[in-house]
Amino acid sequence: MRLILWVFVLTALVLGTWLVWGEGLDKQFTFAGSVQWLTAAGPWGWVAGIFLLVSDLVLPVPSTVVISALGYLYGIWVGGFAAGVGLWLAGVAGYGLGRLFGERFVERWLGAGEYEKGKRLFSVRGGWIVALSRTLPILPEVISCTAGLVRMPFRSFAVATACGSFPMGFLFAAIGKAGHDSPTWAFALSLVVPCGLWWLAKRIQRDIQP
Repeated sequence: MRLILWVFVLTALVLGTWLVWGEGLDKQFTFAGSVQWLTAAGPWGWVAGIFLLVSDLVLPVPSTVVISALGYLYGIWVGGFAAGVGLWLAGVAGYGLGRLFGERFVERWLGAGEYEKGKRLFSVRGGWIVALSRTLPILPEVISCTAGLVRMPFRSFAVATACGSFPMGFLFAAIGKAGHDSPTWAFALSLVVPCGLWWLAKRIQRDIQP
């Protein structure tokens, strides 16, 4: 129950930042505004894009718009790779925030039984949860922090985050390169591809383990 409360509180905090700052940032980071902002950074525009995607952990930055702008400026492969790195780093930063809470503190706060349930859930199903969450609003920040809180194995978290981050980066970079808004097919692929990649990653990990 307390783990559910933790997720609810984090979700409320993320929604709160959107209510307070979201409208202003949405006006600033339109597609045209994002292209202009990244262009102003000169040759380091791709770094600025990564920074914006990482800052989405605490600020309501419209990540798909920023990724589309990266694709428009740098092309599908370079822009998509930069976007994937930014999304992956945002996930790792969220995981790190969750790990800042000491294990003894988390066990006392959640209760030993709830803590073990959370660890078991993210050890067994965490990869699927993390990979899918990268393409959805609000959930990436919440799931990343929760994965860190319950000590999901970092290697599994890092691989699952990559499985969700890079497909999303390349897909929306392709949209930006084409100069179109986000179509339904891109969103559908950004859900399906991470699942396929995580399934493949699990098979590979299983095969290479002694």
